Amino acid sequence: MQFNTYVYMLLFLPVTILGYFVINKFSYFFAKIYLAAISIFFYAYAGLPGFQWLVISIVFNYLIVMLMKRMHSKLILWMGIVFNIVLLFYFKYTNFAILTVNDLLHKNIPLTKMVLPIGISFFTFQQIAYIVDSYRGKLEEHSFLDYINYVAFFPKILMGPLVSPSALIAQFHDESKRNFSSQNMVDGIQMFIIGLFKKVILADTFAKAVAWAWSVGDFKQITSMDVFLVMLAYTFQIYFDFSGYSDMAIASAKMLNIELPINFDSPYKAYSIRDFWKRWHISLTKFLTEYIYFPLGGSKKGEVRTYLNTMIVFLISGIWHGANWTFILWGILHGVFSIFDRLVEKFRKNIHPVLQWLATFFTINVLWLLFRANSIGEWKHALSQMLRFQSTAISDGLLNVFVVPETKIITKVFRLYFFEGNIRGFWMLIFYLIGFILCLGFENAYRRKYKQNIVTAFFYAILFVFTLTCIGSESVFVYFNF
Repeated sequence: MQFNTYVYMLLFLPVTILGYFVINKFSYFFAKIYLAAISIFFYAYAGLPGFQWLVISIVFNYLIVMLMKRMHSKLILWMGIVFNIVLLFYFKYTNFAILTVNDLLHKNIPLTKMVLPIGISFFTFQQIAYIVDSYRGKLEEHSFLDYINYVAFFPKILMGPLVSPSALIAQFHDESKRNFSSQNMVDGIQMFIIGLFKKVILADTFAKAVAWAWSVGDFKQITSMDVFLVMLAYTFQIYFDFSGYSDMAIASAKMLNIELPINFDSPYKAYSIRDFWKRWHISLTKFLTEYIYFPLGGSKKGEVRTYLNTMIVFLISGIWHGANWTFILWGILHGVFSIFDRLVEKFRKNIHPVLQWLATFFTINVLWLLFRANSIGEWKHALSQMLRFQSTAISDGLLNVFVVPETKIITKVFRLYFFEGNIRGFWMLIFYLIGFILCLGFENAYRRKYKQNIVTAFFYAILFVFTLTCIGSESVFVYFNF
């Protein structure tokens, strides 16, 4: 089940909220059972074939934690970590390894047929965090029910945000969170609508522009300006898609009085790659820092070790994102640019902030193009076509993807016939302007102060109805398969 579906917004979420607070009036224990059951149903709704692996993973990891509580052994800790890593690698990288061996050794080893458990990258990292924190003595002994709710809590299980075990489980036991909160409900509804708008209106429209370029089949068949605009479209698509999901996840939890951590903090305002990673997918950055970078020594063992540790973290980040050499190179290049930022940090202060931002934003765009490419060769061809800049023409096919049904409604309501008829690519221009304005000119949805008044309620009601009517076929989130 995905957040941008009618069944989630109009049935699942309202029933979940109502049932949770009603049951809480009588028994908090049964409310936790209800929350666990509804979370398991939410996950299983997406498909049962990979569901058993979530169950196996939860049971095995909880047994590891219980064993570790009785026998504080590093061997048991590593048994748990290795199990999680092997499970993750088996499902995500077995066929990638087979394809690599076939290419290098000219073999014809058949690929394995398997169903990738949805959200395996996220629930695996969450459980590694739990067993490591248990070993470090940061966690009390929790019931199996608490553990299920920590791992399977429906707003975060598919695509995060990753959350500290102690921070989440403590909220399940906080008596002050068991009663309905009108403020949290209003905040949650407004934040959810913002996330839905990002996904349905912006991300899905930019996704059509990206899909158009790949449908052509060869970047040589489109102009240099086309490639540049498509690269920028994917930069907006992945941000509005994933930040929109995170907004909806955090908002869904907030309606239940549960606080999930911020995952995005205006990342395209960054002035360096290091600054970008403090703002983009914050929960993943914190996980990699706390559970990999610091245990490796962080920046306390000299410059060489600092750079090595940085490269290891970004290599793992690339591998975690997907089974393709494009993701691995993407991670490596982010590591290289992060090290470069450290090296030139003193000199960068003398460079005008606008130039710093432009250099950072362009670098991010180029690396997102690699992230989207099907192969490194395809990325190189796209870059070559763009950097030659032989033509500034924009193809009609690219312009047309931005003329969607909702734009026709807006044209009629606001009488925009003159602009639409006299400005070629008017709606493409509008979408790109909205993208830049929202990314650079507004506070992140997580940090916004939401108001309770008639005008605000009316605005969000109109926005929700408009966005709801614009939902076509179900569109999958970019990170859904990670």
